Amino acid sequence: MSIRGNRVLLRALELDDLPLLHRWSNDEALWSLLGGWHFPTSLDAQRDWLLRLKDDRLNQRFGIETVDHGLIGTANLVSIDWKNGTAEHGMMIGESDLRGQGYGVDTIATVMRYAFDELGLSRLDTTIIEYNEASLATYTRKCPWRVEGVQRKWYYRNGRRWDRYLVGVTCEDYRQWLEQAGESGPKA
Repeated sequence: MSIRGNRVLLRALELDDLPLLHRWSNDEALWSLLGGWHFPTSLDAQRDWLLRLKDDRLNQRFGIETVDHGLIGTANLVSIDWKNGTAEHGMMIGESDLRGQGYGVDTIATVMRYAFDELGLSRLDTTIIEYNEASLATYTRKCPWRVEGVQRKWYYRNGRRWDRYLVGVTCEDYRQWLEQAGESGPKA
């Protein structure tokens, strides 16, 4: 099964994806843009992680694929709370030259559609590091997500502390965004 967006396809991650996933997991510049802490990862560790994904109903991870470029990144719905209808979302475009070209907006829109229309979730959350202005703008200016809080001095990067933005979207926010976009759909 795959989940189609306007420009991207969200699909299961496969063993054939390991070389790219391994390269991205060891890209220091990429990981500096993302939350969490990361250590160098071996190919064996990356493979073990990928094999554990297949049976995890509370943490769904997808490859982001395009017709022109193949696999360009990953997206997820994790910590899914089926009782309350919530999940955390994250994504990354692995190739720096493909960022800022609308793939992120289409990925977010596709994940929202899947989460709200197919899974019946009611809200999604994510966190963004203070200096990742491109991600913050994508979620809050191009998509219907809202900054709902700031945790001051949360992240430690390059010898200093940075704030963590708590960003969320509800199913109602998503539906209103679609209504405002009209038949043409959301703009990337």
